[in-house]
Amino acid sequence: MHISPRIDRGIGALAALVFVVAVVGFGAALPGYRALSHPVALLGATGVPHAQAFSWLGLVLPGVLACAVALRLLVRVPRTAPWTLRVGVQLLVLAGAVFAAMGLLPLDASDIESPASQFHASAWMVWVLAFVPGTLLYGLGALRVPGWRPQALLHLGCAVGMVLAAFVLQAWMPAPLAQRLAFAVWAVWLVAALPLAHRLR
Repeated sequence: MHISPRIDRGIGALAALVFVVAVVGFGAALPGYRALSHPVALLGATGVPHAQAFSWLGLVLPGVLACAVALRLLVRVPRTAPWTLRVGVQLLVLAGAVFAAMGLLPLDASDIESPASQFHASAWMVWVLAFVPGTLLYGLGALRVPGWRPQALLHLGCAVGMVLAAFVLQAWMPAPLAQRLAFAVWAVWLVAALPLAHRLR
């Protein structure tokens, strides 16, 4: 299916914009919500006002668009590219799908230890564990393709950034802030991946 290059390049930026606007807008509308004290997922938690709207706009829609970004990257992978490149981008498709799933598996605001909350936490972890090896493998594969160095550096940088935000920095800063840094890394990938891919050929 033919997609206009302009639209193709803008899919990721739209995903990042929708996510950021949803987080900022719904966060501002929720009394007592503080970015440094509360996780993003609280905006979509069961029992929170407008939770379902946030889940669809802030998690499901950006996740679906992230899948589209990864799929558009997949169709641009050369047939002679290393297997790591193809496996990496397939993991990025999975990461987008799991991000959307976080919106379908909301936290329980009244019981953080409930099965519903645990399902959401598991989806978050699967998202991270798909994104990190996905970007790492894609980046390592791109290093071996002539002219793909910018793509390689973007993906390797995002892999390192996500590891730091999701696993390291939480020991040094509030967990909600570290989580937002992880989302920021993901947003950088969303915005830059397809525009860089369009410069390759």
